[in-house]
Amino acid sequence: MSQGYAIELYFDPALENQVLKAWNPYLSPQLEAFQVTAMFFFLAPTPSMPLLQFHSQLCDAMRKEGIEIVEEYRPGSWIPYCPVAEEVPKSRMAEAFTVLRDLKLPVTGYAMDIGLVEYSPVRELFSVMLGNTFEA
Repeated sequence: MSQGYAIELYFDPALENQVLKAWNPYLSPQLEAFQVTAMFFFLAPTPSMPLLQFHSQLCDAMRKEGIEIVEEYRPGSWIPYCPVAEEVPKSRMAEAFTVLRDLKLPVTGYAMDIGLVEYSPVRELFSVMLGNTFEA
């Protein structure tokens, strides 16, 4: 598998616990789903204007450093998502959909930290606490 990087937002404990509680014990440390070779499920947040502005400023800063941003992650194309389960085998998809059905939506929360993650394997390189919270 090739190496890559991701910028991650870390959410407040209450929001994280809502999602973890619903998925435990089904969580495979990515409500919608799509299939590549296996299913993965994710929460699709409605982004707030502050989050979209922050994303735009982050992309501007990265471009100034000579980092190219692929089209799907550029402002206007980027779709935020919060993975909750990945590589769900077909034999457990019905179970996963049952968990989704029982999850009380919408869930709300805010971002507390932002970090740079290297993958694969997943390894956090650094994270910083956000001065202001950005609602997701």
